[in-house]
Amino acid sequence: MKARVHVMLKTGVLDPQGEAVRRALGSLGFEGVEGVRQGKVIELDLAEADRARAEEQVRGMCEKLLANTVIERYSVELVD
Repeated sequence: MKARVHVMLKTGVLDPQGEAVRRALGSLGFEGVEGVRQGKVIELDLAEADRARAEEQVRGMCEKLLANTVIERYSVELVD
């Protein structure tokens, strides 16, 4: 089973990388982009076949390592 984890900064947390991308898009002629938030996607190949246990394991990974839950939020997507 595969898991896909999406990690983004929480609303209200400054995103300097997103702001740099927004400015760069404007300088390249892409007008009208009012905001950019940059995040990361982590794909995991799991040996676990039980969906509930797989999701529990991945959430544990997120809480302990993959996301800084003080400033980031995450979502887990399981893919068969």
